[in-house]
This record gives sequence, structure tokens and C-alpha cells, in this order.
Amino acid sequence: YLIAAIASVFAVILAFGVRESSRFNNVCTILNLLVVVYAVICGLFKAKLHNWQLTPEEIPDTKYGSGGFFPYGFHGVISGAATCFYGYVGFDCIATTGEEAKNPQKSIPIAIVSSLFIVFCAYFSVSSVQTLMWPYYDQDVPAPLPYVFQMVGYPVAKWVITVGALAGLSTSLLGGMFPLPRIIYAMANDGLIFKFLAKTHEKYKTPLLATFLSGLFTGFMAMIFNVTELANMMSIGTLLAYTLVAVCVLILRYRVDREVLPLSPLGVPGSIEQSSGLENSTLDSTFLADNPYFIREMSKKINYTSSTSTMLASTHHYTFRDYLTQIFNYENIEIQTELSSKVSMMLIYCIGILLVVLDILLTVLDSEIFALDPGALFSVSSIAIIVIIATIALSRQPADNRSLTFRVPWVPTIPVLSVFVNFNLMLKLPLATWKRFLYWMIAGFVIYFGYGVWNSNERRVDDPPLPPLIEESAQETEEEDLKTERSPLLADD
Repeated sequence: YLIAAIASVFAVILAFGVRESSRFNNVCTILNLLVVVYAVICGLFKAKLHNWQLTPEEIPDTKYGSGGFFPYGFHGVISGAATCFYGYVGFDCIATTGEEAKNPQKSIPIAIVSSLFIVFCAYFSVSSVQTLMWPYYDQDVPAPLPYVFQMVGYPVAKWVITVGALAGLSTSLLGGMFPLPRIIYAMANDGLIFKFLAKTHEKYKTPLLATFLSGLFTGFMAMIFNVTELANMMSIGTLLAYTLVAVCVLILRYRVDREVLPLSPLGVPGSIEQSSGLENSTLDSTFLADNPYFIREMSKKINYTSSTSTMLASTHHYTFRDYLTQIFNYENIEIQTELSSKVSMMLIYCIGILLVVLDILLTVLDSEIFALDPGALFSVSSIAIIVIIATIALSRQPADNRSLTFRVPWVPTIPVLSVFVNFNLMLKLPLATWKRFLYWMIAGFVIYFGYGVWNSNERRVDDPPLPPLIEESAQETEEEDLKTERSPLLADD
């Protein structure tokens, strides 16, 4: 009941706004960092390099591995990374404050990268000192860091670290509760969940109801699950969220909803001569395909190369050769088209499916791969080569190159690696965690397909109107247009 009460108190703090909750979080974070520095400095005086060089004879039981720097091998490192991923769940609260930041496009990327570096240094330093101070096999206790300082003869440091641990847990709890009401608010505002959760307080401008609901929910979850179960659930949820973000980066970078042909220089091989009055305008491909007058007039005024002619072709009929040519973009088209968008989406789907299969094989055939089994190596390497080829083909597709303050670099390499690593870490989590994850996914699907699909704001968005026709400036042009649009079924009066 204590944790439920603490969660309720934090919910009240969060209800007063970002500034008030940030002050409390800053105090706890500073206290936690000071304790981390204190633990690292004090621990260095008791560090022994021999604890990283233990022989198998010094290990009391085979369940503790084989000693050395990697006592559990590479598999143990990955399993530990998957379990400890909860230490990096606070970055989503930075991203969810975009509507409350003054310059989010600049400040949020800087905050995320800086926080990631600080957290990495803290975890790396503490874990290194902790395992250097005392043998790793004797640290299988609920609170290993205070226990280690007690065993090396620093009882005072034990209590200092305990205070810092409480501050760290407070910041972790607050960091976990901070983005949840804002995510609920954003989803309710979009109509994905119940609209009444999007109501904000008139004075504090915070999602009050969503904040209190998330506080009660957090306290209830902390009451029925232990720390290990909660950590695994947080890890699998965070890994899934980061995987979806990586996939969304690929989709947003390569998908085009409405194909647009700029009549300014396209940056493709060859030259384009433009007539006056047509510069800096854009036209929808559907309009081009469905208006013979416009295509005829443009063919008189613009000299097209083979690449631009391909882009101007009707988007309703693509041959197998068109798709095959676009896969590696042999014509070096730099403007996004409906064809390039379709090819990019197919490549993204193929890469995603192949990465899932590759991660499953790496998990199932773990021992065979390390034993250099030819069949396992052939299966894994074959899929890996196909993924690399598909990634290269995706990188050849024209992408959205709009100038933004911050853009994910090295697309599609970084998102593909992110999906690969995140899903591999998810597979290292216990089976019970996957069962709980499945239950939450079922509950989420019920809410989404039962309410969100039918009430989403995206469902009500109308297609934008087509661009207006170019005004005719000459009598000859008007007569040609009338002849083109005249139907033979219409009789003159």
C-alpha cells in the first residue's frame, strides 16, 4: 500500500504542471547523481582487477557461469541488456513534452542525446566499480550495491547509497508517470480512446483526469507485481515502442500520400526547360493523368527526359518491369512518386518480416551458431544478406528531403539496426513477460477496434481539393480545350 500512496502523491504533483513536477524531479535527480559520484569515487579505493579475472575453479557453482570478464558469455550480456533496458525508459517523457517546449525541434533532440550520455556514464561507472569491488557471484541480493559496500567495510556508504537509491526510484517512478497522462491526452484528443480523458484543467493546463487515472493505475500495478516483473514489462513495452518509432521513421521518410510533380528543376539527369508562369507550381499526378488538355500543353512547353517521363506516366497502371526498375532506382529519380512509394513500402514490409525471422533464428539457434554449425550459419547468413540487399535497395529510393531542424541521420541504416536490436532484446525476456504483454495487447486491440477506429480524427479528414486548372490565355488554347472536353453524346441545340 505504501507504493500506491507514493504513486498517488506523485500524481498530485504532476497535476500541478510541468514546472512544479520538474522542480521535484530535479532535486531527486541531483541527489541521485551526487550519490552515484560518491559511490564511484569511494568504490575505486576498494577496486580489485582480479574480480574481472576469476577462474572457473574460483566459482562456487556452475550456475554462476565460468568466471572471467564474460562469465555468462555473449548470451548473458544480451539477456542482461534486455532486462536492464528499463533504465532507459525516461527518454519518452522528453519527447512527450513537445507541445510544452518553447523550441521542441531543437531542444528535444539535444535533451535526449545529453540524457542518454549521462545515463550511460552513470550505469557504466557504477556497474564497473561494483563488479571490481566484490565478486559478481556473491551479489545475487535484492540491493547489491549497498551490500557490496557493507562487505568491503564501508557501512556509512551503505546508508548514503540507500538514500540515493530512494531518490533514484522516485525519479524513475516520476519519469514513468510523467509521459503517461500526456500520451493518454494525445490519444483521447485524436479520438483513439475516450474523449473525456482529453479534458485539461483551466488553471494548470494539465490533463487532470488522465493524470489521476494514470496515478491510480500505476499504484495498482506496483501492488500486484514485484520489481523484476515490472522491470521486464517496462522493458518489453519500451522496446516495442522504440521499434515502432524506427518503423515509422522509415515510412514517413519514403512514403508519399499524394504524388506531386514540381515544375522547378527536378534534379534528375537531363534538362527541363520551363516557360514563364509555370515556375514554383505543383500538380497532382492524378490531375495530370486525368486531364488530356494539361498533358498536351505541358508537352509543348517542357522538354522531358526519360526519367521525368516515367514520373509523368499514369500512376494507375504499373508493369512488373516498372517495379523491377524502381527497386534499385536505375534511372536515379530523386523525386518521390507513387511508384517509388509503393516500392519503398514493399521493401520496408519485407525488411521487417525478415528481421523478425532473423531474430527468432538467432535466439533459437544460439548454441548452434556459437558452435559454428554449418546449417545454422547458412540459415542466418542467407537471411542477413537478403536484409542487407533490401536495405541497400531502400536507400536508393527517393526520400522526403524537406529541411528540418532535426532529422534522423543515416536512414535507413539506423532504423533497420534499431528494429533488429530491439526485437532481439525482446526475445531475450522471460516467457511470462511475453504472456503479460500478449494480454495487454489484446486489451489494447479491443479498445482500438471497438472505439478508436470509429472515433479517430483521421477517419473524418477529407481529401484536399484538386489544384485548379491553368487559365487559358489565348483563343486558340480555349478552342482546343473545348474540343477535348466536348462529349460526342452531347448534341448542339
